[in-house]
Amino acid sequence: VEQKTDALGKQPVSKGFTKDKTLSSVFNVEMVKDKTGEEIKQIWQQYFSAKDTVYAVIPKEKFDVIWNRAQSCPTFLCALPRRDGYEFFVGQWTGTELHFTALINIQTRGDAAASQLILYHYPELKEEKGIVLMTAEMDSTFLNVAEAQCIANQVQLFYATDRKEIYGLVETFNFRPNEFKYMSVIAELEQSGLGAELKCAQTQDKT
Repeated sequence: VEQKTDALGKQPVSKGFTKDKTLSSVFNVEMVKDKTGEEIKQIWQQYFSAKDTVYAVIPKEKFDVIWNRAQSCPTFLCALPRRDGYEFFVGQWTGTELHFTALINIQTRGDAAASQLILYHYPELKEEKGIVLMTAEMDSTFLNVAEAQCIANQVQLFYATDRKEIYGLVETFNFRPNEFKYMSVIAELEQSGLGAELKCAQTQDKT
């Protein structure tokens, strides 16, 4: 899996995804030049709250931790609650884009596995305003917004954590994959409560 994930993010962009999605293609940067980080955060959240997608405003300090760790550990595994258990998604950093695809997709399609979710991080305002803007695109045939949000939240759970043992899972996956335990990811996800709402919604759907 580790060898095959290198191709993630290098594939031709699939249907529904934007190639080289810049901040200026999403947002009028000139218009917010004189605004504070807090004001820009509110504008970003207001703009995307009306859209069916995943978005965030990440504080500079938190993004710096995530970014530094992503340089040494560019690949990771997230667990997504499904009706009958969990489905694993593999994330691969390519520059400031984070590409995800289902593990089964990589196992069956190898290098041809296409991204099913891309998180776009924009650090252009990081130094001046103290924030990094994030938005996403997803293949809605595989993921809905709540599911994509659950995956996005796990990036912060595993990469921005203060707890060494949680980030240790990322390091193990990158450097000692034969020691990696898939169930550890599920255990941390359940303990964090991040997937609880999704699990609950799926249980209700079932009945």
